[in-house]
Formats: sequence, structure tokens, C-alpha cells
Amino acid sequence: MKSLHRLFLLFNSVKQFIIVRYVLIFALLFILLNGCKPKQEQAAAAPPPPVLPVSLIAEQTETTFIEYPAAIQGAVDIDVRPQVSGYLQSVLVNEGAYVQAGQTLFKINDNPFREALNNAKASLHAAEAAILNAQLEIDKLTPLVQNKVVSDYQLKTAKAAYKIAQANAEQAKANVASAQINLGYTNVKATVSGYIGRIPKKQGSLVSPADQTALTQLSDIHEVHVYFSLGENDFNSFNSKYPGKTPADRIKNLPAVELLLADNSAYPVKGRIDMIDGQFDKNTGAITLRASFPNANGVLRSGNTGKIRLGLKHDDAILVPQSATVEMQDKVFVFAMNKDNKVSKLPITVIGKSGTNYLIKDGVKAGDQIVLSGMDRLQEGQVIQPEKASDKAANLISKK
Repeated sequence: MKSLHRLFLLFNSVKQFIIVRYVLIFALLFILLNGCKPKQEQAAAAPPPPVLPVSLIAEQTETTFIEYPAAIQGAVDIDVRPQVSGYLQSVLVNEGAYVQAGQTLFKINDNPFREALNNAKASLHAAEAAILNAQLEIDKLTPLVQNKVVSDYQLKTAKAAYKIAQANAEQAKANVASAQINLGYTNVKATVSGYIGRIPKKQGSLVSPADQTALTQLSDIHEVHVYFSLGENDFNSFNSKYPGKTPADRIKNLPAVELLLADNSAYPVKGRIDMIDGQFDKNTGAITLRASFPNANGVLRSGNTGKIRLGLKHDDAILVPQSATVEMQDKVFVFAMNKDNKVSKLPITVIGKSGTNYLIKDGVKAGDQIVLSGMDRLQEGQVIQPEKASDKAANLISKK
């Protein structure tokens, strides 16, 4: 029995050894088979590089625009005020009406001024009669003095009285002229052609030159002046970008400017900058510029607001679509592709915008190729498959 048991144990040991040997053989065969696969089959298992649109950067002439808030005023904006005191007898114009220069707008009760004129005329007549009387006295005394009947002192006194009468007459004439002027002031007339504003005073109101509130406002808007301000840095940049030794020279070389209305629509006629203020505002640290626009149709009114759009021409400009950039920590990046189709993330310096494009100062140059989309899936040094230059996406660089 013991021999039989030993024989059974030996048989099991041999059986386990055979099984282990077969397992090792199969494992070795599996490793050898996988190791003998072609390298091309192994590479096929890796994902292919992504296909992304790429564009070649080229230099071109471009104009960028900067917008500044602006206030619009008429060529002439004046307060219409009375020059004499009195009751407002008539209001001869409607609010918002267009009036011609010289047209009567208001009528002040003129009865006191007519009486003042009549009084001045009467004084003038009296002064003229005094002159005549003095002349008669001179004529009477002249032969008497010549015949030595009376002293020449009396003749000299008569001549002095005559000069006094002449002076009184001149003063009376001035009083008449002054009374006539005051009577004319009872007709308040338009000094320029333009549009009437609000009329706070009504018929029967007592008006005076000392009133704080004007009778109305009058705006000549055949041409409007648009005022806008530049900060010190913008003004320094303005001086460096436009040619000219003096502000007057630079104004002559400035291109036409556009006016954007409050609804962001563009005013159809361009204007020109014609004034630069002589000094900076101490409170705001800004300097004021003025652009003038023709306004034949009266579309613009005093008090309108808008924006002045300044254009600056750039020769050999480099543009990059905003959609081809990535912003990280206040910096702007693009993915540039080298000759091996590897991409690298480059920081760029943006100096302006033109439509949907960034104007670039440095970071990339003409001849570089950049990825136009799909940057969120890219990593530094990754290989991509660029689309052909004829593809639609490659033309985005030239669009505004």
C-alpha cells in the first residue's frame, strides 16, 4: 500500500510539472508572436494627428478705428434775451420753429419807450431853438461892438452861450438816438437763422435784461461742431502718429472722421477735425478737440450725443483673427506651426482691432503659419495635419 501511495504522489507531481511547462510555453509563444508584429501595425493603433485649418500670415495695409464719446453743438448756440425791461406783449414764434435772421420773435410793450422818444425829440427841438436864439444875440451884438457902442465882453458871452446851446443840441440828439434804439429793442429779433428752443416766458410776463432765464435759445445748425476729449496718453499717441510740426499742421493732414449717433448708426457725411484746445482740463486731465460736420438736412441738433471714430492707417500691418487667439491671464496667445507640422503657443502683443481681427505689434511675423481654430484641443509640441491653403478656413485672416 505504501508503494502504491508513493507511486500516486509521483504521478501527480509529474502531471503538475507538465501543466506548468505548457503554460510557460504558451506564454512565451504569445510574447514572441506580439513582438513579431510589424511596426506599421503598432503605429496604426495610435490616433492620427488632428486636421486643423492653418493660415499663412501676410503683411497688408489696414486702418484701425478708435471711438471717443462726443457732444454735439450748433455752429451758433445763443440765448435770446431782452435788452429792455417791460411786459411781454406778443410771442410771435412757436417752439422748435425755424426762423430767419432779422425775424421778430417777441414784442415788448413799447408805450413807455415811445413816450421817452417823444420827450427826447422835444428836448432836441428846444435845444435847436436855443441855438437859434444864441445866433440872433450874436448877430445883434456884432455891429454894436464894431461901432464900439457896447463892450466886446457881451459879444464873447453871447458866443459862449451859442456853443452851450450847440452842445445841448448834440446831447438832445444822442438822447433821441438812444430812445429810438430802446424802442427798437422792444422788437426782439433773431440775430441768426436757426431753430427756436423752449419758450418759458409767456405773453404778459415781465421781462428784464437781468433775468436769469433767457426768452429762448436759438441754434444755427447748418453746420454742427462735435466736441470730444483725448486723455494725455491718447493725445501723445495722436501727436506721434499724424505728421506735422504744430497742431495746425497736423490738423491739415488728418483724415476725415466719422460720427456715430446714439443708436450706433453712422452719420452719412464725414467731418474734419478743425480745432485742438490750447490746454488740458485740470479736472479731467483731457484735452478737447472739435470736428465740424455739414448738416444741411437738420438731422443733427444741439445737445445730441454720439461718438467720434478716428481712423489710423497702418502700412505693413499684421492681422490675426480674434477667433484664432487664446486668452490666458491677461495675455493673448496663438498656436504657430513649424515646418514639421508641430505647433507652439506664442504670446502676441495686440495694439488695435480692425473688425474681427487683432492688429499685432510683435509675437508673430509675416510668413508664419497659425492655427485658425481648434486651439482648445492642442498642446505644446503637438503634431497636426494642416488643411490646404485653398480651404475656406484659411482665408479668415483677410476678413474684417
